[in-house]
Amino acid sequence: MSLELQPVAIIHTPYTEKFSVPRQPELVKHGTGILELLPPYNVPECVRGLEQFSHLWLIFQFDRIPSGKWSPTVRPPRLGGNQRIGVFASRATHRPNPLGLSKVRLDHIEINKDKILLHLGSVDLVNGTPIFDIKPYLTYADSEPFAQSGFAQTKPEGLLEVNFTPEAQQQLSVFIEHYPTLPALITEVLQQDPRPAYQRTQITDRIYGMTLWDINIQWKMHSVQTIEVISLAKVTKKNGLE
Repeated sequence: MSLELQPVAIIHTPYTEKFSVPRQPELVKHGTGILELLPPYNVPECVRGLEQFSHLWLIFQFDRIPSGKWSPTVRPPRLGGNQRIGVFASRATHRPNPLGLSKVRLDHIEINKDKILLHLGSVDLVNGTPIFDIKPYLTYADSEPFAQSGFAQTKPEGLLEVNFTPEAQQQLSVFIEHYPTLPALITEVLQQDPRPAYQRTQITDRIYGMTLWDINIQWKMHSVQTIEVISLAKVTKKNGLE
């Protein structure tokens, strides 16, 4: 049996690539998103009553993953990237069906002539991710305060320190007017250490790069617990929703 799905929406976020995306929502406070309903779902009737809910479930597609590329076991970053568990015991992106589930905060709904925009809190989705369904979060049914969460019972600990070189601070000032939350966003993303788990014990001269909105950020490890942002530059192709 097969099922044909069509997106009901797309999401606009600062994350133009997988590398910078936090591994769960709510880890990066300033990494917010805007969900845009697609025709024929971009009508007020489709969101009638949704403003009564503070949080939503989003069912989405891992559309940056090569089709058919999955494994029965994966190596979660929370286990250091060197222990394997079953794919169904993880939230890995490489799955038999490339579908994801994310709980997000609904801040407000914007209704224009031909646009319905859901303004969301912290998200963990790449810019342009297709959304297949939106469901309201029900506290009495969805919240389990005493649930067991295996290897991910608590939020990641040991946030890294993030510093900006004088050159990076000067470059940052150029973007502040247009992106006032950029310093906080860069800091919060890098505090989570976006490097692959197997590289986290390594200190080398390697320079890493990531793009937030239309800004490329270059950074490196200064010590085991310290990241140094060394440069910021505008990229030619713009992504994200202003």
